[in-house]
Amino acid sequence: MNDIGISTRKPDPVARARALGPAIAAVVDEIERTQAFPEPLLSQLHESRLCRLLLPRSVGGEQVEPWVYLAAVEEIARHDGSVGWNMFVANSSTLIAPFIPLEAARHIYSDPRGLISWGPPNQHQAVAAPGGYRITGEWHFSSGYRQANWIGAHAHVVEPDGSLRLNRHGRPTIRTLLMPKDKTTPIHDWRTLGMRGTASEGYACKDVFVPEEFSGTREDPSLRRDTGPLYAFTMQGLYAVGVSAVALGIARAMLDAFIELALEKAPRNLGRLADSPVVQSDVARREAAMGSARAFLVEILKEAWEGADDVEPIGSAQRARVRLGCTQAIHVAEKTADWVYKAAGTSAIFLGTPFERRFRDMHTLSQQIQSREAHFEAVGRVMLNGDPDGTFM
Repeated sequence: MNDIGISTRKPDPVARARALGPAIAAVVDEIERTQAFPEPLLSQLHESRLCRLLLPRSVGGEQVEPWVYLAAVEEIARHDGSVGWNMFVANSSTLIAPFIPLEAARHIYSDPRGLISWGPPNQHQAVAAPGGYRITGEWHFSSGYRQANWIGAHAHVVEPDGSLRLNRHGRPTIRTLLMPKDKTTPIHDWRTLGMRGTASEGYACKDVFVPEEFSGTREDPSLRRDTGPLYAFTMQGLYAVGVSAVALGIARAMLDAFIELALEKAPRNLGRLADSPVVQSDVARREAAMGSARAFLVEILKEAWEGADDVEPIGSAQRARVRLGCTQAIHVAEKTADWVYKAAGTSAIFLGTPFERRFRDMHTLSQQIQSREAHFEAVGRVMLNGDPDGTFM
């Protein structure tokens, strides 16, 4: 393992995120229309290093605490869900860095604009070859593909004898193969209800050779090179933190916008919304729900961090709590967005309002795997019956 620290942390990531707010707000319509991050915003995002918060210090990253990361992504998502989403995904892809050779990771991230994008695993397989792997296939839902310059392909590995490579649990391992973006062909298929600016499109590659050193598996935190509590969290756990942050940011912006609206709006034959006891009560309840969900998640992340080992991954019970905190935050944020949209009445239905795009973004986020109701069942199962195989992610 490596514990070299070659980076110097810049000022508070949340302050950096807040400083970018006006630049994001100025181009949100353009981002949705073009499905791209225009200049100078893209350069400002790189200069802020907000896409490197989870990157190891050994590779020049920031390696911040998960609750700091949560707050920074949340702040960006307040201004635009798509920028917040692609920021979280860019950070999530940096988590491959502790699982590949140091020089390979530095090669990718020595470029100040170095970003990796990838789509989730599917049926495609990589074939083991001398010195590396050959891969053909296509992947989808690759958020940030248009900003990336490296692309990942997740695949099972077929050994020379035709068998599948297995992990330490006896299951087929999933290996991540990294290649320059010019080895891939984009598939423009991102036509969605919301989160349009993420351009989470597909890509294909054909018989690309990937050297061994530009590959790794993210399945087992004990295989990582870099020490420290951040990488004791599973990748799926930190993915969930990112989605929670985006959801909380969108909901926060909607609730704040509603409070502003309520101070002015008086529906026909009624007084101001702000003077309605029902509205007053509901606003207070939504504020309490949001604050409670966020505080619960932060508490869980800090507990896991404090109990984490430098080498061993956090245990199943703690992983389940991280999942619980994230799932609760996402669902509370979704309910808040729904309440705001309904309470705002016709003020919420027009293009360009503070509500309409965010409502669509929230209900695109809510369909993602990290938002599933089934996570409550999975956590409850661990709480009641444990995790005998130690495989809960």
